[in-house]
Amino acid sequence: MKTDYAITFFYYEDIVPIARFYEETLGFELVLDQGLARIYRVAPNSYFGIVDGNRGHLRHQPQSAALFTVVAEDVEGWHAKLSAAGVPDLTELRRGRFCDHFFFRDPAGYALEIQRFHDPAVAALFR
Repeated sequence: MKTDYAITFFYYEDIVPIARFYEETLGFELVLDQGLARIYRVAPNSYFGIVDGNRGHLRHQPQSAALFTVVAEDVEGWHAKLSAAGVPDLTELRRGRFCDHFFFRDPAGYALEIQRFHDPAVAALFR
């Protein structure tokens, strides 16, 4: 069966401050506001949603074990932007085995990563 795209959802106790973070700090484009959920376009055919964990299909958790990774060429630019915004738990830029990357947290504690693959052949697998 063919698929068209995917949406990853994170569940929160209160999505109001979280919406400001994803819309204003990260600059994600709001595609659809469903009231209890907001869906953002992260890149062409790449979507991320936040859900009121008091009303959605699942319930918010006190601590998540999920990591949301955004792949971008300008990892350094993203790091500078988030550093200037005072984003919590922002790590230094790291050169890993497969990518340049850094980590941070959203206001509710979910872990996020911005990365760029070193090998252009590997990066091409995701285009």
